[in-house]
Amino acid sequence: MKKKLYICWRKIKAFLNSLAFYICSFFPIDEKLVSVCAFEGKGGFGCNPKYVVSKLHEMNPDIKFVWFVNENAWDKEFPNYIKKVPNALWSRAYWLSRSKVWIDNYRKPYGTVKRKGQYYLNTNHYTLGIKTVGLWRGSGFSKIAYLVSKNDSDMIDDLITDSKFCDYATPKGLIYEGHCLKTGAPRCDVLYGDRSAIKAGYRKRNGLPEDVKILLFAPTFREGAKDGKRFVYSEIWSIDFERLLRNLESKFGGTWYICFRVHPQLAAGFDDYRNDDIAGRILNESQADDLYEIMAAMDAYITDYSSACFEAGFAKIPVFIYADDIKQYQHDRGSLYWNMATDPLDNIRSNQEMFGDENWKFPFSVATNDDELEMNIEGFDREQYELELELFHRQIGLVFDGQASKRVSEEVIRRMGI
Repeated sequence: MKKKLYICWRKIKAFLNSLAFYICSFFPIDEKLVSVCAFEGKGGFGCNPKYVVSKLHEMNPDIKFVWFVNENAWDKEFPNYIKKVPNALWSRAYWLSRSKVWIDNYRKPYGTVKRKGQYYLNTNHYTLGIKTVGLWRGSGFSKIAYLVSKNDSDMIDDLITDSKFCDYATPKGLIYEGHCLKTGAPRCDVLYGDRSAIKAGYRKRNGLPEDVKILLFAPTFREGAKDGKRFVYSEIWSIDFERLLRNLESKFGGTWYICFRVHPQLAAGFDDYRNDDIAGRILNESQADDLYEIMAAMDAYITDYSSACFEAGFAKIPVFIYADDIKQYQHDRGSLYWNMATDPLDNIRSNQEMFGDENWKFPFSVATNDDELEMNIEGFDREQYELELELFHRQIGLVFDGQASKRVSEEVIRRMGI
């Protein structure tokens, strides 16, 4: 009964919110205006929207941009050619109603209304992944989540994808049957090619010797729901970071640091994190707006279920999966895109119920405890790793050539007719 009442309330609220858009539809559309949002207003100048907007500005400086920002993220810095606007109902209704183009990497709030003649590009904030989304989650996908997703997907004109993986996963995952731009993810352009200058610049900014090595630790976003309402949570990690540093230095040589990057919704609280065992070896980038400039400066990557592992793999960065709760996580999530809970950890395959006859091998080593992680690091063979990645990328038809931002921006400008 509580869930039904909550959904009824959300539908009424969505209808009332839509009235603001109908009122603002009396304003004319500005053919050179682009409205942008990232992570529901929580994100700063980052993810795919950053790279599309930067390229659009480079290609046509006459294009105007507004970026929706939540009150608690108002101190986020943006280039001077972007106007920050509040991510509140009437602000959204006014600016979205006036904009020729919408760019978002998440979902528009329930009740948002798009006008005829507007172009909505959804860049998404992942392509390949481990954890399932949308209808793939089964009963784990709530009724209200479906309504929000369906309302948003029905408005999208183009969705960015990068592979055959997306061809299979996207329709049911995002409740989307519309047109896709298989350009590759713009945020991954920074990972393409020689990263030496980026790595040197990152170490200089952080006062580190140029020859130190850095591991990026970026666990996935954990989310739950109660009575249809979302909440986020974090857990104490079981990983032994002191032992991890010893293993990395033994295998790869040099002095290693760990760069922590938790999800934006948990970032504010992470500033209080302390670990005396690795004091002086911690870099905290959880508040940084752009994960991918950071990733480009890294020498290795560890996560549990974050989709960014695949993107680190695009750049041939060594990736190690540390997932100490695979069976429980799959149960809570409803399903995973990979048979991590049933296949041997050294031969995990794609979920056949989702990908049909495709039998892709998961390209990264998986550990469920510190002993297995140590074994995976010690046994890492770069040549074999890169060969397996190249095979995987060929099989899924990956688009990754450093030109995604350009291709996407060309399509946006074409749609704008300028």
